[in-house]
Amino acid sequence: MEPADVRKLMEDQLRLSRRQQERIRQLEDERHGPVAVIGMGLRLPGGLTSPEAYWDFLRGDTTACSPIPEDRPGLRAVHEPGPPKPGRSYVGRAGFLSDIAHFDADFFGISQREAKLLDPQQRMLLETAWEALERGGIAVRRADRLPVGVYLGMMASEYSERLEDRADMTRIDPYYTTGGGLCFGAGRISYAMGFCGPVASVDTACSSSLTALHLALRALRGGECRYALACGSNLLLSANLMVSLCQTRALSPDGRSKSFLASADGYGRGEGVGAIALMRLADAEREGHPILAVIRGSAVNHDGAASGLTAPSGPAQEEVIRAALADARVAAGDLGWIEAHGTGTVLGDPIEVGALDGVVGEAVRERGVPLAIGSVKSRLGHLEAASGMAALIKTVLMLQHGEIPAAAAPDDGELNPHIPWDRIAFTVPRENQPWPKALRRRVAGVNSFGMSGTNVHVVLEAYATPDDSPAPSPRVPRPELLTLSAKDPAALADLAAAVADRLRKTDAGLVPALCHTLRSGRAPMPYRIAVTGTSAAELADALTRAAHGGAARPLAPLRRVTVRPPADAKDLAALADALADAYPWLAAPAPGGSAQLDAPGRLAALVGAFGIQVRVRHDVTGDEPVHSLDGEEAGAAPVDALLGLLGRLFEAGAELRLDALCPPGTRRLGDLPTYPFRRNRYWVAEPHVGKEGDSAGVGGYGTDTGSAALGPDGVRAFLDAVLKDALDAPGELDMERSFLDAGGDSFISTLFITKIEERFEVGLTPEDLPLDLPLETLLGRLTADIAGRATPSADTRGADVQERCA
Repeated sequence: MEPADVRKLMEDQLRLSRRQQERIRQLEDERHGPVAVIGMGLRLPGGLTSPEAYWDFLRGDTTACSPIPEDRPGLRAVHEPGPPKPGRSYVGRAGFLSDIAHFDADFFGISQREAKLLDPQQRMLLETAWEALERGGIAVRRADRLPVGVYLGMMASEYSERLEDRADMTRIDPYYTTGGGLCFGAGRISYAMGFCGPVASVDTACSSSLTALHLALRALRGGECRYALACGSNLLLSANLMVSLCQTRALSPDGRSKSFLASADGYGRGEGVGAIALMRLADAEREGHPILAVIRGSAVNHDGAASGLTAPSGPAQEEVIRAALADARVAAGDLGWIEAHGTGTVLGDPIEVGALDGVVGEAVRERGVPLAIGSVKSRLGHLEAASGMAALIKTVLMLQHGEIPAAAAPDDGELNPHIPWDRIAFTVPRENQPWPKALRRRVAGVNSFGMSGTNVHVVLEAYATPDDSPAPSPRVPRPELLTLSAKDPAALADLAAAVADRLRKTDAGLVPALCHTLRSGRAPMPYRIAVTGTSAAELADALTRAAHGGAARPLAPLRRVTVRPPADAKDLAALADALADAYPWLAAPAPGGSAQLDAPGRLAALVGAFGIQVRVRHDVTGDEPVHSLDGEEAGAAPVDALLGLLGRLFEAGAELRLDALCPPGTRRLGDLPTYPFRRNRYWVAEPHVGKEGDSAGVGGYGTDTGSAALGPDGVRAFLDAVLKDALDAPGELDMERSFLDAGGDSFISTLFITKIEERFEVGLTPEDLPLDLPLETLLGRLTADIAGRATPSADTRGADVQERCA
């Protein structure tokens, strides 16, 4: 082989080797890719319902421990202070949520009957997941089937126990299964919001929610979903687990976890729900979502053959912390805070601190800056399956604000003497303090381990805007379009008031981002308001006026509109030129060049960029809606005219792409008001043992079983009553809505048809009764069919009830 050939072969091999090395680096980067936290939703003890309220609580000095609520009679009945006694609980206080019975069933399309039988955890998970996505600027439209993965940590569903009375099994209905099964907690979120990503409910006891987070991170990195929700949930509704834990003496008699203190005497229980929205960091930056913190890495393992199934293992915890730091590509010396599991037990706290010291102790001692540790359990209680989510959200807030809240109060007494504080470089801060300035990065770890033996560690870092990202360029204030919508007028009025209040506290430079977030990061709903203004004060005042005037629900969404431009050709050309100058990113060249389009064509292309089919015509005939592009008054500025047109179209029900009003990559704000859910009470009281149940039949329909005797009006009245009972509707039904829109599903349709066939013969097939028919039409068909049969059926149920109602 000639030297030139050898040289070429070597060059080819070198190029191939470099390509392979680059691909290996890419794969490694993807495997360790950072993930952005873009939104958070929560319900925590002490009445905490927003990240802002949680942060104020963390910076304060109170705890969220409270007596057993009145609506938990089972827990109250077994409570007996003093030493543990069989069948009794010595715990009379815990971190209870202030409200678990209220829920906006209509918002999520759930019937009154099903809502009442749903575990309150499922209800709160729906609301917190929605809030997390709204705060992340993700508009959820059910028909879009967004690629969102849902990962939930939940270890118990105790609400359905109140239906379990062996002397009265009539309380068990179809929703007993879907209302309480752990798998339905995550599945219901994806179903209600129309997601298509993977779904998993995880139970590893107290490490459940961080295990769920670990799975969510792996799914995002692996490309299984574009967005992910990691959630955790826990409620204290049953006396069984409370009594069992008291028998093991795992619980503190005063209901408080005393993390790392000498007075530690067991953990205090708590309840709560939390959800965080996640994206790959690169995607979140490119799309302009708010980035609250960055998750660098995580790891999960198990204790294996430890000293006991429920006893923590120091070596296993060391392994999982090392693995998480390696996954995050973070040095131990960069850690400035550890949100510890910190249950406040004599055994658990020293083992956990020993494991942390074994991994990061040497690096911390070498840097000379002590490592602060603490646990939110000392303030909220141990939320068990949701504890990791409460700890993670706390840590995100700390990284955002660059502040470390006190982990123990000055009067909490000495630290745990079984921990060698004099030999380790850890500290438990007794007052709020800034993040150590001596550390080059703002990095924190969150530790969690469960009674199941599953350990989890997560590493997070504060988000810093990339050095090469362009600084926002100042611009002359120009009019902005602000849009709001809701599913009912009362919610829209509340939302408008909250946004107006937020506007009055907003810096002028954030007004465009605020309007952009509300336009593109919220799903459009039936009742709508659109206002324009140049300043925050103008927008707030306009919003208040519009809310007081009320908002009508559009009769039907607009798909195509006719726009009437200015009559003068010069004005038309000037308008097209002015809008192209104001929104240059919309002026995409047409085939053959933009110069090939005349003024009407350019105007149609610009307005059409907002997602509607546009016809620009001077002479209009027919019934098609016509919208002027002159503005409300002649001579309106081009931008005012366009925003006015878009606002009118939005209120008229058009499905618009309003994100086109800002250039691609415009940032969204994450701290804006979220949807004001209606607070309707849905609650099943705990029954007395042996109490006779209500009749399984549906009463109040009269005793005559013959359709001929009732007549069409009587049959229709019967059907109306049965349907109201099946839906558990509190008031009159809206007959223009479909069965599905009224909250019906296959279970309720089964109940409905079964109750009808107990009295009448029904000859219609499933194809004759599609559930998307308006109720008036559906009931009309049934009435005509039943009334037309002279001979009543004697308790005929039919052999195909389940098929009919599928």
